[in-house]
Amino acid sequence: MIEKNNKKTIRSWAFFDWANSAYNLVITSTIFPVYYVAITTTKAHGDEVTFFGKTFINTVLSNYALAFAYLVMVVLLPVLSSYADAKGKRKFFMQLFTYIGSFACMALFFFKLETLEIGIICFVLAAMGYVGGVMFNNSYLPIIASPENQDKVSAQGFSYGYIGSVILQLICFVFVLKPELFGIKDPSLPAQISFLLVGIWWFLFAQIPFKALPKDLPNDVSIRKSFIKSSFDEFTKVYNQLKKMRFLKTYLIAFFFYSMGVQTIMLAAAGFGAKVLKLASGSLIAVILIIQLVAILGAWLMSLLAKRMGNINVLILVVLIWIGCCIYGYTITTETQFYALAAIVGLIMGGIQSLSRSTYSKNIPEHTTDTASFFSFYDATEKLAIVIGLFSFALIEGLTHNMRQSIIALASFFIVGLIFLAILRKIERKELTKL
Repeated sequence: MIEKNNKKTIRSWAFFDWANSAYNLVITSTIFPVYYVAITTTKAHGDEVTFFGKTFINTVLSNYALAFAYLVMVVLLPVLSSYADAKGKRKFFMQLFTYIGSFACMALFFFKLETLEIGIICFVLAAMGYVGGVMFNNSYLPIIASPENQDKVSAQGFSYGYIGSVILQLICFVFVLKPELFGIKDPSLPAQISFLLVGIWWFLFAQIPFKALPKDLPNDVSIRKSFIKSSFDEFTKVYNQLKKMRFLKTYLIAFFFYSMGVQTIMLAAAGFGAKVLKLASGSLIAVILIIQLVAILGAWLMSLLAKRMGNINVLILVVLIWIGCCIYGYTITTETQFYALAAIVGLIMGGIQSLSRSTYSKNIPEHTTDTASFFSFYDATEKLAIVIGLFSFALIEGLTHNMRQSIIALASFFIVGLIFLAILRKIERKELTKL
């Protein structure tokens, strides 16, 4: 049994965000997208690439690849989390996905245009490792913190993640912008070294929570059951509980729609800056760093606002700002405007991610032992949202050859999410009235 609100345990848990957020920044947001667009844009073929005999626009291929990775995890997470709860394997799967993701990042060191197929496969495996590790890490939140502290603890985790990722990004930044300091003449090598460093950083710092978080005990009734039977029984039990919880059901619907917008913008921002605004790689990386630093403030600010206004009211406010960002993003044409948008996005990105996690955590049954199974619904919802969001973004860009059209379409997802958050606020008021 883990002691709740233990500062040492919480710090160790937060270091998982420190470890894996380097992947989220370097691979999905900054150096990899810029490097990928650069090596896959040629004089002979423009921005088109051939992947296993089929031709794609380069950014469409990478978005489809990410969508595929997330779709696989949408299918796997409920099964694996149910098995983890039943057999006490939460920490095992957290480690497994971390090692898959970190070693896949290390393998990206060898990614060039000539190894496109292998590189995309490693890109997919890294995404799957990240998603799986995050889900099992999230499931510890209601175990290590009491409900009244979960907004703060969630914000602490995201803050550690932003700080850790920025530190590694700055190290990578030196290689990318000043390769001559290290005698590097190959223009591809600085980015490749960055991918290797991400994998090593992820692997090493993940050992801190792995050592601090104890192994789970299996549910007694599930010890002798097979993998399929124990997974199915656990999934059914949690699903039946969730069906009866009107607040959480509605929350997941709202979370699904606004996550389509949030996650897609985060994943496509660098590609937009590179292709549409023609920003230099140094400018793009600097912008993403600004986003990460402002996001630290955003995570803590939203945690404080939630105490005064309530979680749902703050989420409604943040989603409204996201809608405004989509409209503004459609119109921007200069680097300065992109910087301004990045600062706003950073503030609300940190807030909405941290508060979304803690809002869900605070509303699952307080004394349940099935936290991994409950969080599998949360993470599967988010990843399915990313699949649809990325697919929609890539599809619209593929049809129109205009990424601006994709961005304005994201506003519709936020609007639907806003509607369900408003419904959720009414549900919350009714439940409080009953009390």
